[in-house]
Amino acid sequence: MRTKAVIARKTRVPTAGAWEAIRGIGRLDVWFPGISSCRVEGNGEGARRYMTLEGGGDITDEIVDIDAANRRLRYGRPESPFPVSYYQGTVEVFESFDSLAVVVWTVDFDSEPEVAPGVAAALEAAIGAGVAGMEQDLQVSHLVRET
Repeated sequence: MRTKAVIARKTRVPTAGAWEAIRGIGRLDVWFPGISSCRVEGNGEGARRYMTLEGGGDITDEIVDIDAANRRLRYGRPESPFPVSYYQGTVEVFESFDSLAVVVWTVDFDSEPEVAPGVAAALEAAIGAGVAGMEQDLQVSHLVRET
């Protein structure tokens, strides 16, 4: 069963900074509370991101597309401990009227119908926490650069 989870958050960081962080591919271990390590091999399209979860389990992402003009990154997830047979994430950064970033993270996944609502809820919670973690990280790093 194909399911879509959409998480949209307005941040308190400039659009350009949020996009640079997203297109940088890494730092998910800083942003996401449940990720203990994140390393990236390669650059741009085709790069792979390897993550280890706090409670055990490994995740591999492959970067499918980085569209700088539209501030959009797409990735596939060929390996994860989650009960999904297909996973594609899209992260888009939009500019709000006040030049702050609105991050929209969409995940399309296939799973058995009985687990789809739980997977969607877990994704929404985790990605919401990750976007908040990115925002906090960018605010701290911005303050450090100013001083």
